Amino acid sequence: MHNEHSHTTDTQSYTFKDFMPLIAAFSAIALFVVVRQWWYGTSFSSGMYDAMAGFFLLFGSMKLLDLKGFAQAYATYDVLAKKSTIYAYAYPFIELVLGMAYLWRLYLNVINVITLVLMLVSAVGVAHELRQQRPVACACLGTVFKLPMTYITLIEDLAMAAMAALMLVI
Repeated sequence: MHNEHSHTTDTQSYTFKDFMPLIAAFSAIALFVVVRQWWYGTSFSSGMYDAMAGFFLLFGSMKLLDLKGFAQAYATYDVLAKKSTIYAYAYPFIELVLGMAYLWRLYLNVINVITLVLMLVSAVGVAHELRQQRPVACACLGTVFKLPMTYITLIEDLAMAAMAALMLVI
């Protein structure tokens, strides 16, 4: 699902179709959470852990479909990836480890702190690019889909950071 035209900033208009890959991803994560909650029992904290697991496992996996392309795209806007190619290549694997840790409920305080820091650092890079209105595509689902970087990207990062912070205090 590649778009013929490249959307880059919020000053342009977008169509529903531009966001279909992201909508599909969040729908899959929601289904994953519902099934896990139905099967294992419902609680607010386990639902949040499952949502974080689903997010990191799906988004990390999508980035691996074109690891080199992801690393190059991510380095155009992420604060740490701009400084370290190793970090840009490692990021999908970091997401997968976080996803597995959330799924298996391992070292949750440590994982929540790491998630909080990673998402805030990511949000800084995204916010900077949005302010500059630079022509940058979002690499959140890798490079298989051409997603526009919009304030939705920033909201995703801040929501993940907020969830990690909330899980540290509940």
